[in-house]
Amino acid sequence: MRALATIARELTLGDYLRIGKGEEATGGRDKNSILADSLEALVGAIYLDHGFTKTAEIILQWFRPMIAAAKELGLGLDGKTALQELAAANGLSGPEYEISESGPDHDKSFTAVAILSGERFDIGSGKSKREAEQAAARLAYDALNARTS
Repeated sequence: MRALATIARELTLGDYLRIGKGEEATGGRDKNSILADSLEALVGAIYLDHGFTKTAEIILQWFRPMIAAAKELGLGLDGKTALQELAAANGLSGPEYEISESGPDHDKSFTAVAILSGERFDIGSGKSKREAEQAAARLAYDALNARTS
């Protein structure tokens, strides 16, 4: 879902959505679930208008940067797994995460810090604890990888 929402944000799809007053008031134009669902609907509309071949070309164009980023990471898009593998390869303790939350219940934001062998890395953020941990793990992975390369 996060990948679809990211692409929808890049396309500024949220600007074109018709949403209710409640969703508008709670930031619905930027919610991952709404953006992902909207992108799926857009793909369906493109398919109905242009067929499979053209739709496949468009989808590949949208996903190509994410695929390239996954190849660069080397261990997939899961930052926590990548960090754990890198830590083990370098004889470091397994990562721990310190998580903080802020904001009202309907619009929480989370931050996380990855800690390895007592060292704290940059802060990652997200709309869920998992997203924040993944972001923090990717930042720590990049920092450790730069040192060991």
